Amino acid sequence: MYDDILIPTDGGEGFGAVLDRAVEIAPDTATVHVLYVVDDRAFLTLDDEMKSEVLEDLQAEGTDAVGTVADEVEAAGLDAVTAIRRGTPADEIVAYAEQEDIDVVTMGTQGDDYTQNILGSTAEKVVADASVPVLTVDLS
Repeated sequence: MYDDILIPTDGGEGFGAVLDRAVEIAPDTATVHVLYVVDDRAFLTLDDEMKSEVLEDLQAEGTDAVGTVADEVEAAGLDAVTAIRRGTPADEIVAYAEQEDIDVVTMGTQGDDYTQNILGSTAEKVVADASVPVLTVDLS
């Protein structure tokens, strides 16, 4: 059984479908971890003053995102834990899963075409690198 489930969120639409899948596989005693990663690649080239402002905005976005998902998790009768990290999303998701002894990662994917996104999607990287099962939910 999956006692610890990780739902990474980027604050976008579609987390409801991911949450539905997580709830389907979760026993009543499960803890759902909700993770938002501030993608620091987005502001590496900015000057220090602008970096601070952008980081603050992204942290606030992350706080809202994890709070929204956590509220839904708790409304479904499960315990929620929230976290915000900074780094490359796929790397941070995999690291969090390992550090927190996550049993399964449940995340959305946009059905990205690798030929259109040469770096690959976050979901593709997590599936390839995670040491635990990854349940992807097509949001496209």
